[in-house]
Amino acid sequence: MQISTIYFLMGNPEGGGDGAIINLLFLGALFFVFYFFIIRPQSKRQKEVQKKVSEMKKGDKAVTSGGMIGIVNTIDEETVLLEIDSGVKARFQKGSITDVNPGKNK
Repeated sequence: MQISTIYFLMGNPEGGGDGAIINLLFLGALFFVFYFFIIRPQSKRQKEVQKKVSEMKKGDKAVTSGGMIGIVNTIDEETVLLEIDSGVKARFQKGSITDVNPGKNK
């Protein structure tokens, strides 16, 4: 093969602007997928948990991030006293509460 034939088979040496547009479209589609399938559902779940914790009252069943399950005994501004077993109480911060089931004390 001659050098001139190889040069023509390589394509446009300038590269054109089409590749940049395709890359931007791909990044936009990737952001769209991450937002609607990962970020948005997680933020909705976090808002639900915050609402449940703010509406928590004595007698509700609560689950902490460490896996402790107990019945709400007292509620302070930043902490919650949970009765884990009969006579066993532990104080947790409200931020560590991951789920609240109102009225379930079993």
